[in-house]
Amino acid sequence: MAAESWLIVGLGNPGAKYEATRHNVGQMVLDELATRLGGSFKSHQSNARVLEGRVNPGEPKLILAKPNTFMNLSGGPVAGLAKYYGIEPDRVIAVHDELDIPFDTIKLKRGGGHGGHNGLRDIQKALDTPEFNRVRTGIGRPPGRQDPADYVLKPFSAQERETLPMLVGDAADAALLLVSEGLTAAQQRFHGAGGGA
Repeated sequence: MAAESWLIVGLGNPGAKYEATRHNVGQMVLDELATRLGGSFKSHQSNARVLEGRVNPGEPKLILAKPNTFMNLSGGPVAGLAKYYGIEPDRVIAVHDELDIPFDTIKLKRGGGHGGHNGLRDIQKALDTPEFNRVRTGIGRPPGRQDPADYVLKPFSAQERETLPMLVGDAADAALLLVSEGLTAAQQRFHGAGGGA
C-alpha cells in the first residue's frame, strides 16, 4: 500500500490570525486539494490534520496533511506521518511559500537547501535528508526595506488576492502532476512559463 502512497504537506501557521497570510499559501493549496478529493481534514495522532483519498479510482493514494504546529516546527508532524504511513522522503511533497520566486509563479524541485525557510529546515532535520519534493509557491520579495519575516506574516494585497485562486490552483495541479507523471514532467510544464530553476 505504502509503495503507491504520497504524503503532501501544506506548510503554514495554525490559527485564524495566520490563515490568510502569505506564509500559509501551502495550507491554502491543501484546502484546494481537499476540495478536489471531496473530503475534509481530521485530527491525526501525529499532531496534524489529515485527509486520505484518491483523485480518481486506481490512482495513488494521497495523504494530505496540515501540521498543527507553527511553521518552524513542521518537521515533527511530517516525519511522524511519513513513519506512520511508511512513506519514503522521495514521496513526500512539501507545498510552501517561496520569497525567491515572483508572485504567481510555481517551481518544483527535489532536494537542495532550505534557503532560510524555517519550515523546510525543520523537515530536512526531522527526515534526516533534504531529498523530499517541494512545490515552491512564489510570493515574491517584500517591497522596499520591509523585513521578509514581517512580509510573509501579512495577508496578500488586494491586487494579489485577485489572482491568488489561480496560483493556488496551479500549485495544486503541480503537486498532482508530480504524483502522476513525475518531477521532470511537472517541472517542464510549470517552469516553461517562467524559466529558471
